[in-house]
Amino acid sequence: MNIIREISEQARRTAADIFNGGPIANASPSSPEVPEDLRSWLPDLFDRFPIVLPWSKPSPVDPALHNIWILDNTAFRTPQPGDRSPDLAELSDPNHTQPRLTAGPDAAAGQTKPVGPGSGWEVEFVACYFIKGSGKDIASTTAALMRHLNISDDDVATKKRIAARLEPFVDTVLPNRTLRISIGGEEEQVLGPSSYAGISSGLHELHFTPTSPTTQSSAVNLPPPFGLPSHTVFAEGKGWGVISDIDDTIKFTQTTSAFGILQNTFVVDEPQPIEGMPELYAKMNATLHNPAFFYLSASPYNLYPFLKRFREAHYPQGTIILRDASWQNLGGLIASLQLNTEEYKSDRITKIHSWLPHRKVICIGDSTQSDPEAYGDAARKYPGWIKAVFIREVSGIAGMDDKTKNAPERFETAFRGLERGLWCVFSDPTEVAQRVEELSRDGDADVLGVESKDGDDSQGPTAQ
Repeated sequence: MNIIREISEQARRTAADIFNGGPIANASPSSPEVPEDLRSWLPDLFDRFPIVLPWSKPSPVDPALHNIWILDNTAFRTPQPGDRSPDLAELSDPNHTQPRLTAGPDAAAGQTKPVGPGSGWEVEFVACYFIKGSGKDIASTTAALMRHLNISDDDVATKKRIAARLEPFVDTVLPNRTLRISIGGEEEQVLGPSSYAGISSGLHELHFTPTSPTTQSSAVNLPPPFGLPSHTVFAEGKGWGVISDIDDTIKFTQTTSAFGILQNTFVVDEPQPIEGMPELYAKMNATLHNPAFFYLSASPYNLYPFLKRFREAHYPQGTIILRDASWQNLGGLIASLQLNTEEYKSDRITKIHSWLPHRKVICIGDSTQSDPEAYGDAARKYPGWIKAVFIREVSGIAGMDDKTKNAPERFETAFRGLERGLWCVFSDPTEVAQRVEELSRDGDADVLGVESKDGDDSQGPTAQ
């Protein structure tokens, strides 16, 4: 019987690789390989990818049977004639979308104009579809994690928490599916079809003028237990924006080991914010007049509800951007947090710039991984767009070389060619609060047509 089961499973894997393997890999170019030492005991997730024939027609998601997440997003103004946005063509991920533009009278010079009627607002809707409760062997996977993390099987509360957080990693995804959503109760649009990873991602033009800074979208006729609605923030072309890392920047993680990441992800009751950072972000929100917040993390999209609850508890409303990885082993979670993060973040920053090229942007990260390098590259690529970069100095993490990570030479290299006043490294968030005040005053002067005190609009805060 075991031999028959193995032959059947291998046949299914072969069929899935033939029909789905290429599209899955192409949809997630930043997905790293899973290290062998993690493959040896972390569960195989291959069954969550169903076989989809290439000639199959898209079909709608069934709200009564499927679990649906619509991720929070940020709407932006459709580029106007004369806008020059050459970076729109540089988005490397085929899942990414860009504003629908058509050539204007000076197409050779990069000038474009919007296509079709609309309100002048566009927004990227990202949605994830699962068959709820379909994951195999959640109990055995939970038991394996508890055993390797030395958690007693008698700890019922922890067992339930691990199982609940594991569910989005093991539930079967739904490729080639569509979803009809209601946007703010004003109009309905159809999302999809979803990718082989069960993710629908597409840019949509809105046909109504918003009457408030935010609006909610949800699946049409969706029963509450089966869905996660989205909130859209409407960001005008000008103003401030904040691009923020999550782990060890605003959320306490303090580990780079596989076991530590698993502990923080699946076991910890409630993640803790970094001391002083909620107050700093609240101050930025008030001082910079409700900037557009983007929370950019290398974490997988499966953690979206977990991170969304954390953000709602401690930080301003904003778009959480996560990896749309589609690995076939839970060890991919560990690898994704440690590999190719600079390339991944640079790619997503390009997307944000394509949406809001005329905003003044503050970037906040930490020294544990590649935030300085990713932000430095963006500041050089888009001169004048990023007004300040703040890097939180992190130390005391087991297995991390503090001396190398926090060396002045590292930061000088990461920000080479940029004004020294554009970036600074901090340990106390109150240091950043003072600089945000300075940025706000300079920004208000720019709006009024007054030259900033340094005489250079691209200049950031003065480092101490």
